[in-house]
Amino acid sequence: MSLHKHQVFVSSALFLLASLQANAADVTISVTDVAGTALANAVVYAEPVGKAAPKPNTTGMIEQKNKQFIPLVSVVQSGSNINFPNRDLVRHHVYSFSPAKTFELKLYSGIPANPVMFDKAGTVVLGCNIHDTMLAYIHIVDTPYFAKTDDSGKAKLSDLPAGQYQLKVWHYATLKENLITEQNLNVKGSESASFKLEVQNK
Repeated sequence: MSLHKHQVFVSSALFLLASLQANAADVTISVTDVAGTALANAVVYAEPVGKAAPKPNTTGMIEQKNKQFIPLVSVVQSGSNINFPNRDLVRHHVYSFSPAKTFELKLYSGIPANPVMFDKAGTVVLGCNIHDTMLAYIHIVDTPYFAKTDDSGKAKLSDLPAGQYQLKVWHYATLKENLITEQNLNVKGSESASFKLEVQNK
C-alpha cells in the first residue's frame, strides 16, 4: 500500500472517530426519594429504541471481605461474567434463588475456578448460606449504557450516541419490589434528567 493510501486511510479513520464523538453526549441523572433526599446506589441505564445494543466484553467482580459483599449494588450488561473472590479467612457459600439467575458457589476460599455468567435481564439478590447478614444486589440490563448514583444521588451516562432511548432507574429499597421507573429520552446534546422514588426507611 502506498504512503498516499495510508494517509487516506488514517484520515478517514480519524474523520469517522471525530464524527462519532461529535454525535455523542453526556446525560446527567439525579435520583432522590419523594422528600428530596439523594439516593445512592440507584442503577440508571438507557436502552436504545429500535436498535440493538453492543454486546459486552467485560468481567465484573464482587468481593467478600469482612463478611460483606463489596459492592452492595452492582450493574452489568446481560451476557457479562462476574468473579466472586473471597478475601476472608473463613469460607463462604454464595448463592441466589432469583429468577434472573439461580446459582451457588459452595463453601470456598480464594477465587473460584470460573466466573458466573449473568445472561438474563433482571435483579439478582445474593446471600451467603453461612453468614445470614451478607446481602448484595446485581441488576442486569440489556444495554451497555449504565451507571450507578453516588452519595449525592448523581450519575452520568457518558458518550451516549444521539438517538431515542428509554431512560430507566432501579433501586433496591423501593417500596414496590423490583420497581423500574422510566422516561423517554431524546439525546441530541448534553442532557439531564431526574427521578423521585418511593423507598423504604433505610
